[in-house]
Order: sequence, then C-alpha cells, then structure tokens
Amino acid sequence: MNRKIQLLSILFLGVSQFAFSQIKEEKLVLNKKREPEVKKIEKKKTSVETIKNYPPEEKSQNPVKYNITDVPAVSDFKTSTIQGEDVAPKFDGTAQNNYFQFGMGNYGKILLDGNVSKTLENKIEVGGDVHVLSTNGLKKEYDWKSKQTSATFAAFLNSYGEKGKFNVNAEYGLNNYNYYGIYAMQPSADVDLKQNVNQFKVNGYYDFYSNEILNDVRVKSSFLKDHFDAQENQVSILANFSKHAVELGKSGINLNADLGVGLDAVKTDFAIRDKNSSNFFNTNLTPKVTFRKGESYLMLGSSFSFLNAKNSNTQMDQLKNNKTYWFPQAEFQVAAAKEFKFYGGVDGGLKLNTYGDLLQANPFLVSDQYLKPTETKYHFYVGLRGDIDETVKYDFSAGFGKMKDIMFFRANGLFDIDFTLNRSPYNFANTFSAVYDDGNVSDIKGSIQYFPLANLIIDGDLRFTKYSLKNYDNIYNVPLFNASIGAKYTMLDKKLLLGFKGIFASDRTTNSYMIEGVANPNMVFQSTENTNDKVGGYADINLSAEYKIHKNFSIFALGNNLLSSKYQTYKGYKVLGAQILGGVKITF
Repeated sequence: MNRKIQLLSILFLGVSQFAFSQIKEEKLVLNKKREPEVKKIEKKKTSVETIKNYPPEEKSQNPVKYNITDVPAVSDFKTSTIQGEDVAPKFDGTAQNNYFQFGMGNYGKILLDGNVSKTLENKIEVGGDVHVLSTNGLKKEYDWKSKQTSATFAAFLNSYGEKGKFNVNAEYGLNNYNYYGIYAMQPSADVDLKQNVNQFKVNGYYDFYSNEILNDVRVKSSFLKDHFDAQENQVSILANFSKHAVELGKSGINLNADLGVGLDAVKTDFAIRDKNSSNFFNTNLTPKVTFRKGESYLMLGSSFSFLNAKNSNTQMDQLKNNKTYWFPQAEFQVAAAKEFKFYGGVDGGLKLNTYGDLLQANPFLVSDQYLKPTETKYHFYVGLRGDIDETVKYDFSAGFGKMKDIMFFRANGLFDIDFTLNRSPYNFANTFSAVYDDGNVSDIKGSIQYFPLANLIIDGDLRFTKYSLKNYDNIYNVPLFNASIGAKYTMLDKKLLLGFKGIFASDRTTNSYMIEGVANPNMVFQSTENTNDKVGGYADINLSAEYKIHKNFSIFALGNNLLSSKYQTYKGYKVLGAQILGGVKITF
C-alpha cells in the first residue's frame, strides 16, 4: 500500500509540470534573515527561540516550545524581470548551515552562494553570507542591454547569555540593472539605461528567554544610495514589554498583557527631476491584553501613531504635517476542536512608504518619488483554520477594509518632448512612479498544507483582492487573483530532493503611452495615454532537484519558467524564458 502511495506521489511531481502553466523567475536568494521570524509565532512563558547551534548545554533542560498561531495565507513569491525568488526547497538539517554552491545556466546565468558560521568557546557564534547572481538578460528580445547583477555580503554574530540572546548583523547589497522596458520608442542599441542601487544595513536584536516585563528589543538601520544620487537613511527601534500567563483565579483563563513601543525615522532626498525630499518621524504605541483558555482566546488592544512628516520639492514649499492616529486592534478565536477554529477581528495601522521598500516591489521606479504613508483605517476579517490529524493544515479568511493613500505604481510618459533619442536612462516612457488614492479593499485568502507521507509535503495558497478607489477607475499593476501550488518530495533514503512550484496570476490593469513624433511643425514628440491597458496574467512553473552524492557533496539542477512564456511583470519588462541552471554544493 505504501509503495502505491509512493508511486502516486512521484507521478504527481512528474505530471504537475504539464498540468499547470509556468512559473516566474527564480531569485536564488536563500533565506538568510538573521533576525528571528517572531510575527507568526507566539512564545510561551519559558520559551526560547530555536536557532542553529542552540541551546547551550546548560539550557538544554528547558526545551524551546512554540505554539503555531496561523498558517501563511499567501505566497511570498514576487515576480520580477530578470530575477525573481528562490523557490527551490532545501534539505533539512544543520549540515546546510555551512556550505558553498556554484552554478551556471543559460542566459549567461552565474550563481555563487555560500554561508559559514562557527561557535567559539565562549558560545559566541560568528559567521558570514555571500550571494552573487548575474545574467546577460534578454539579448534576443531587446537590442539594448538588459543584463543584471545582484550581490549581498553579510556578517553576523550571535551571543547566548544567561538571560537572553543577542544578535547583530551587517549586510551590504548591490543591484546593477537597466531600465530596459522600452515599448513606445526604438532607441539605438548603445543607449544608456543603467541604474544601480547600493544599500547597507545594520540590525541588532536582543531577546529575553522569558516574557517577564521586557520581552525583546530590536534596532534596524539602513543607508541607501542609487546611480542618480538618491539617498535614504532609515532607523527603527522597537521594544516589546509583556507580562504573560497570569492566572485569573480558578477559571482556567490566563491573562497576557503586552505593550509595544516603537520609533521610526526616515529621511529621503532625490537629486533629479522635481528633487523630492521627505522626512518622517513616527512614534507608535500598541497596548493589548489577551484572555486565553486552551486554544480559544480574546485579544483587545489599540495602536497609536504620532507622525511628524515633511515634504518638499522644486514645485512647492515644504509641507508639514503633525497628526495623531488611532487604530483598533482586536481578535478572537473559538476552538471547537483542533480541526475547526473560528476566528475574526479588526486591525489597522500606518505604513511608512520608503524608497527602499518601493524598489523591492518595483525596481524600475524613476529616482524621484513623492513619498507619503499609507493608512489602513480599519480592516475587518473572519476565518476558519485548523489541523486535521496532523495531515492537513488550512487557513481561509475574508476581509474588508478602508484605506487612505493606497500606494500603487503608475507608468511614466516622457519627461520632455524634444524630438531626440539622446535621453536620460529613465526618459523613454520606461519608468514608474508611486501614486496614491483612497478607497476600500475586499480580500479572500486561503492556504493549505497537506502531508500525505513523511517525505512528501504539498502546499497551496490563493488570494483574491479587489480595490474600489476614489479617483482612479482601476488600481494599476495589482492582480485581482494570484495563487501558487508547490510540493517537496525526498526519496532514496533522503538523498534525492525533488521540488515543484507553480505561480499563477490574473491580468493586471496599467496605463501606457503611444508616442508619435514627426507630423508636427515643432518637431516634438506627441503622446497618447491609455488608462486601461492590460498586462497579461501568467502561469509560471519551477522544478528543482538536488542529489546528495556524499554527505558533504551534492549536485543540483533548477528549471524555471519551463513553458518559456515571455510575460511581463510591468509594461515593457519581459521576464527570461525557460531557464536551466545546474551546479554543485559543498557542505562542511
């Protein structure tokens, strides 16, 4: 019987590449976040986060325990042009903590990736990461350059004390690429389309082993500069105070009290076009109390933000805004059984839109942005989640919210209409700008994980998001529907790891320009804007395989966008076609 199930599992992985359309580009950036992912877990009173080389011997009698409070409801996959996200699954185990891998593929793709760490006698762990990925781009699609190179270099330190652990990491990242998405003109092959972004980050984190009073403290800082002399400096500090597991008589109800105190400061200056400048200083408080009995709970809280904002450019004097915001925070869960947990709530908040964050979503922005925060006044949601026989985990929910200054990306036209192709890299109707509008958002999302065998994991997620805006007829470059399905299968005594990932999205509305230029006496370009253009949907498929020849030596192969669809992420920006990359990995 088990052999039949195993054969069906292998058949599933083989057929899936034909059953679904194609996947987006891979971004072979491995998970290297040194700060613990605590937003999706709830620490118990005596818990300590499990990370590699922990706990020390003297702490091993108090094992780490986590109570999973949700299932990720949407894929973190982000589509991009030359480079997307790494969707290849990894072998589990500490042997992967120290490794080096090298790979080569078509489109001139080269991958260098490594991680090394060592725990010293004083139980201080030091280490470093390096990651480089380059590609020659779409030489057959564009006469001009579309190559890209990205790299990150990081060093980190972990220290384990008697009362808590300390982490600090420093990272330098660079991204060299071109504004190659020219669709309305035909420039020469040697046109300058270069852009590069350099960013340096330093993060510190201290986590106490208990939840008594001061729970954890985080400090983050970022320094960014691009090819056009845009500069952005950012720092954020967050301290979480808590008192957990306070028993209320003999009712069986426990009380958790939490208070988050945060500070964010961002200064951004642009040097071209309108020379926008912004300065944000935001302080926030998030008090909450949670009443819990078993798996059921009621959380009541609030969020307060105190924002000081300044904006200016060459077209206007400095605008100042000092405002206090209040947002509701509440959630309940009724656990009829571990298989069926009904939940609902309301939340809201203020998000500072930074140039660095915008570039992560869309690297093809012109280096001159008017930045303002997005306010979620409220967002109501209800859902159902559960764990069925430790075989199926699911989470489905629906919500409705009211937002102010929803940020999305609008295509730019020509910045000047002179009849010449001697232009700046961003002046070919090939860049985007952030725009804002008020409106409502309705969303339905869900995720499911299925574990039919100990060595097979199947997961899927979907999201439907509908915006109703005040001024714009459509929200640009946001799909109405996106989904993914994936699988991870190990076989041959865990020596062979097979992976599959399919990513799907619906059409996106965008604006675009048609440019004409000789039929006028002034010899200037004339353009017509289409405010209801479409960027087609996509179905994108990835397959991967890794085989351990020896416990310290593996070979791997990745297949991305295997149906070779040249879909566009943004108007004019086609992705690479079918990609095959192979290489070797050494672990030590």
